[in-house]
Amino acid sequence: MFGMGFMEILFIAIVAILFLGPDKLPGAMVDIAKFFKNMKNAVGEAKRALDEEVNIEELKREAMGYKAKLDEANQELQGFKNLNPMNEVKSEFGSVKDNFAQLTQLEQPRPVMESTTTQVEPKQSKEITFKKKTVKQDEGIEK
Repeated sequence: MFGMGFMEILFIAIVAILFLGPDKLPGAMVDIAKFFKNMKNAVGEAKRALDEEVNIEELKREAMGYKAKLDEANQELQGFKNLNPMNEVKSEFGSVKDNFAQLTQLEQPRPVMESTTTQVEPKQSKEITFKKKTVKQDEGIEK
């Protein structure tokens, strides 16, 4: 009991009999027993309340269950990774960025072949003149 042997308990009982006397000793033993009982109940209650509040084991089990489900879903998705249709399009046509870069590059002028050239007539310039219209004044209206 509490790491004490028979000799220690006997020594404490002899000291208690000497200090308390035979008439007060039974009442003191009952009080000490009540104190230890109340202490044991208080520690048990605190431990139970702490277990209810923290509930570490249940949370740990629940977290491990979620982790297992997540790992399982991750493994399942790894199988679908290669089924992306955009991968085939990118491999066949290249990426949009590369295609845009190729289309926007300045092309080198092609050599002109003599047989395909056509003579372009120079633009004929015609002078266009506008005549100013004159308006006659009416009786009350000024120009």
